[in-house]
Amino acid sequence: MKNLFLLGALAIGSLSVTAQEADVAQVDATEVIVAMDEFTEIALSELPTAVSDAVANNYPTATINKAYVNEEKQYKLEVSLEDGTSGTLYADENGNWLDL
Repeated sequence: MKNLFLLGALAIGSLSVTAQEADVAQVDATEVIVAMDEFTEIALSELPTAVSDAVANNYPTATINKAYVNEEKQYKLEVSLEDGTSGTLYADENGNWLDL
């Protein structure tokens, strides 16, 4: 009877180890996707007018400090507000806001 109980405990324990390994594999795949979608810094003068206008219209007190672009023509903007707060905005080349 003891052997049967130990066999059951070992079987349950091995299932939880397998489940943990699957979670790690999913995290690694996400990191690879992020690495492929890198942004390159550009001069502020290279920003499309639509992106600059979107910032001016939606965040009138914001100043664009740095701008980046990726291969898909998505723009990453580091901005600061007059109150001293800062943040990052993402937009496409037409000035539409993105959730990245």
